[in-house]
Amino acid sequence: MTRDDSLIAYCGLYCEDCHGFNGRIPDLARDLRKELREARYDKFAEFISGYGFGEDFKNYEECYKVLGAMVKFRCRKGCRNGGGSPFCKIRKCAQKKGLEGCWLCEDLEGCKKLDFLNPVHGDAHKRNLRTLKKKSKDAFVNGKRLWYSPTKQ
Repeated sequence: MTRDDSLIAYCGLYCEDCHGFNGRIPDLARDLRKELREARYDKFAEFISGYGFGEDFKNYEECYKVLGAMVKFRCRKGCRNGGGSPFCKIRKCAQKKGLEGCWLCEDLEGCKKLDFLNPVHGDAHKRNLRTLKKKSKDAFVNGKRLWYSPTKQ
């Protein structure tokens, strides 16, 4: 199957690999919230939290709220097609420079804007960018792409 190279984000991640784009996590969170509502799980959590062994259920409302945030974390367009965060400094920089992606930037290796992604992706995005720089976009999207890779010290 040929993948869509317009889903290569400026930063080197592939949007289709993102849980927000592919919808797996948002859909599971939506479905779990529905099941919890139908089971009136809030009442169970309130009851059981009064016992020592059910202490963790005191955080039920917070958990339910986080599931709601997961439902909202959906992106159907991809970064280069108008999706993703409107505040992304990486995208803004590439667009300002008129670049299709950071792999075309001469400042790639020293760019501090890319460090924003390190806590979630390790150095996957940087490794992907190096692959894109060496190979074609087609080889990248149809080959091995990284979503997370531990940062090498």
